[in-house]
Amino acid sequence: AADHYRIVACLAGGEAGVDLADSLSEYLGVRTNGTDIPNRRDKKLQQELIRDVGMRSVRQAGGKKFSDVEQFLRTEEFPVVLKPVESAGSDGVKLCHDFNEAKEHFDVLMNSQMVNGGAVPSVLCQEFLRGKEYVVDHVSRDGVHKTCMMWVYDKRPVNGAAFVYFGCVPVRLDSLEAKLIIPYVRKTLDALGLKNGPSHGEVIMTADGPCLVEMNCRARGGDGNWKSLASALTGGYTQVDGTVDSYLDPAQFKILPDVPPCPFKASGTEVILVSYSRGTVKSTPGYDVIQQLPSFIYLETGIRKGTKVDYTIDLFTGIGSVILMHEDANILANDVETIRQMERDNKIFEYETNVSLMSSPSILNLTLAELSLSSSQDETQKMVKAPSHRRVFTSDRVDIF
Repeated sequence: AADHYRIVACLAGGEAGVDLADSLSEYLGVRTNGTDIPNRRDKKLQQELIRDVGMRSVRQAGGKKFSDVEQFLRTEEFPVVLKPVESAGSDGVKLCHDFNEAKEHFDVLMNSQMVNGGAVPSVLCQEFLRGKEYVVDHVSRDGVHKTCMMWVYDKRPVNGAAFVYFGCVPVRLDSLEAKLIIPYVRKTLDALGLKNGPSHGEVIMTADGPCLVEMNCRARGGDGNWKSLASALTGGYTQVDGTVDSYLDPAQFKILPDVPPCPFKASGTEVILVSYSRGTVKSTPGYDVIQQLPSFIYLETGIRKGTKVDYTIDLFTGIGSVILMHEDANILANDVETIRQMERDNKIFEYETNVSLMSSPSILNLTLAELSLSSSQDETQKMVKAPSHRRVFTSDRVDIF
């Protein structure tokens, strides 16, 4: 297939390609993480590997049959998290509040298709980790790990779901959280045998320290909408650049900073757009307003005229992502609030007739106790299919691409 070209690198472009990339790169004799650890994407296996080296790991049980997890569910304190042992994002993840709900969701998952393709191979039941969820993006070469960025998820209860993504905020590298989490993530990479290429680690900061949610053995996703912000924050490089260097340019990788600069070289945030309404889109006036904000940089969305929009309850029902940057913190905060107010007022879209509005989470019978839970690992209360529409990208700034 390569004809007369020499293959110099092989890496995964997304979650579903990780296992194949490990096998193929090993077979081709190019830089690889190898297959000594089979299917390192397996979330259950990841927890077992870090526990074996004495790291904080999540209590869990998993299997293809409900009998494999029944004893765990009868003894573990609720709520508990159920999710596919593979897949990505919030695909199939649910916070279950009692035994019957957990059993029902187990059966649903074992009869479902994952967003990344294929049937759910097995189900993982885990303790519920209370605390904020952080993300650390690394690139590695020969076991040397370099931090490209660190973020914290902004998650809130809305539309009957307990943990909806509202944004992703950069974390300063001199913070206590960074000083605790980054060494933990690097030890995790070592335990999983991730010596080369990009990684996207998700960690909950619990009362007794960092605990792994999952290690994604590939670059951060989101269609790369974060690159312009990350490049500005670091002063000119991203995980994408570092990945290329880790495979192809050892000299450049060597001079890549161990961690991003502190303070950052810019100020900005990612706002994940949330829908409080349901209907068929007639027009998108809110997008026009967003693109005129002083801090606007980039809008990613797949919503257009004729698209059916639902209440946002997870990543797959989000209605877009906006990158904002501005040197004035007050302007940045005002622009974020402008977007949030448009969401609350349902002014992002103009709908065709028969629009439904979500006025209160109680519509979905979510109790006050459920809403009071602190930020959790992953998300979500429901499993839904990913939108089939193609994403589009727009920005008036041509210099950032």
